[in-house]
Amino acid sequence: MKKGWLINLSLLAIIIGISVFLHLRPQNNTQSATEHEISQLKMGGFTTVKVEFPTQAPLAFEKVDGLWRMTAPYKARADQMSVQRILSIIAAKSQTQLSATDLAKYGLDNPSLKLKLTDASATHTFAFGAYNPVTEEQYVGFNDAVYLLPGAYSEAASAQAIELVDKRPIAPSEAKQIVGMDLGRLEQWEEIRLNVDIDTQGKWQISTPKAKPTQNDMNEWLDFTWKQSQATSVEFYTPDRKATFPSFEVKLKDGKKIHFDKMQESPEYLLARADEGIIYHFPNDVGFSMTNPPINLK
Repeated sequence: MKKGWLINLSLLAIIIGISVFLHLRPQNNTQSATEHEISQLKMGGFTTVKVEFPTQAPLAFEKVDGLWRMTAPYKARADQMSVQRILSIIAAKSQTQLSATDLAKYGLDNPSLKLKLTDASATHTFAFGAYNPVTEEQYVGFNDAVYLLPGAYSEAASAQAIELVDKRPIAPSEAKQIVGMDLGRLEQWEEIRLNVDIDTQGKWQISTPKAKPTQNDMNEWLDFTWKQSQATSVEFYTPDRKATFPSFEVKLKDGKKIHFDKMQESPEYLLARADEGIIYHFPNDVGFSMTNPPINLK
């Protein structure tokens, strides 16, 4: 009996010891302990972004008045979120940091692309190489070191240029200045020569007395169908000065008028902005809403 009591006491001591060990042992921080920050660069400090490819024209952006513009291969407003995704590599972390002594081993002797970010201090170059067959991550060279990173970073930088163009037909700076629209050259409004305008008190004025709009409906129309709407896709074109289309103009506070041609109504609604040389593709219902304000004709 004494022997059994001693055995039970020994087992209890072992259990207590294991419990204490499990409670006090360091937590598994392997991932955080081995993570390496790729850079200490700051997102807001860049003025130009350039993506170089071995066999095609480079992709370039420049920050103008706080917003990114594409400067190559096209000159156009850039999709801001797309540029931010390209820049996000500066905040990347990797569990693998290697010495950049054998670039060919990592496919970095002939990179698939180079990302060059310029700030006030210098131009910082990220080189993208081969993929690791085990982890399926990509070797990225930066500042005399090589890291393994997800392929999403190179995918963001190698997107088709046309996909990186801003899909909003009105620039943010222009959207803040909208004071009206001349819709009188569209078929549905030719008879009444419709104009919708915002007066100095911020109230909507409609050019026909038959209209009985509510201010809230008009404000929502402007906000959701113009300030927030984005085309599903865009394409560049060369305006034909001899061709005529139903058209309208967006009026801005500074006196500027932005001219749009309605090139197609169905199955897609195509609005062409000649001063940019861009055609904006919208779903038919969205395009219809953009050119048909809720003026509530009686």
